[in-house]
Amino acid sequence: MFTGIVQGVASIKKIHDRTGLRTIQLAFPEGFDHQLEIGASVATDGVCLTVTRLFDNAAEFDIMQQTLAITTLGSYAENAQVNVERAAKEGAEIGGHPLSGHVDFVAQLVQIRQLENNYVLRIAVSKVWMPYIFAKGYIAINGASLTIAEVNRDEHWFEVWLIPETLRMTVFGQKQVGAMLNIEIERQTQVVVDTVRSMLQEMLGPLMPALDALLAQQGKSIQDVLPK
Repeated sequence: MFTGIVQGVASIKKIHDRTGLRTIQLAFPEGFDHQLEIGASVATDGVCLTVTRLFDNAAEFDIMQQTLAITTLGSYAENAQVNVERAAKEGAEIGGHPLSGHVDFVAQLVQIRQLENNYVLRIAVSKVWMPYIFAKGYIAINGASLTIAEVNRDEHWFEVWLIPETLRMTVFGQKQVGAMLNIEIERQTQVVVDTVRSMLQEMLGPLMPALDALLAQQGKSIQDVLPK
């Protein structure tokens, strides 16, 4: 488990591709690898990876084809920088929200707004994932636990606002419009949404499409009437 509090930025020092497998070597910030062991987990841009080899202030990780296909890790080149977080120890303070390190989907950064003390990212999301995204709810972007500021269900996007400290500790300040980002939705939200929808379908049965249509006429959907 991870907390969503990024502990630093690492650089991809080496990449070695084989059939169905990519091995990357990460160079860590000073002190990040203290007591790091083979078999330990490190969230790399939000993807849980297992240490396979250790070096001085660096480590190697093997990435399976399936992971490469559903995350951004297959598109990175050497010298790319990534957010990193060590697995949380028992009793650790959860400064963000609990993360599994299992990315749900990749989304595109479509707008950046720079304000005096805030940095706003607008991220486009496939319609299928919008039911799990609520204003003031949590979401993990490249392994960072962030609070959703605004959601537009008609245009299928949400926004997060970043403070200077978040920009300093992460790769977000390096991203440009068009960049792809790893997204992990908040699991409790997913459970609630899926459970309520399942209950409604069970109770309403054939009336469920009619309810969907009625809500659509009002510019709403089932997720708008679910508990937040």
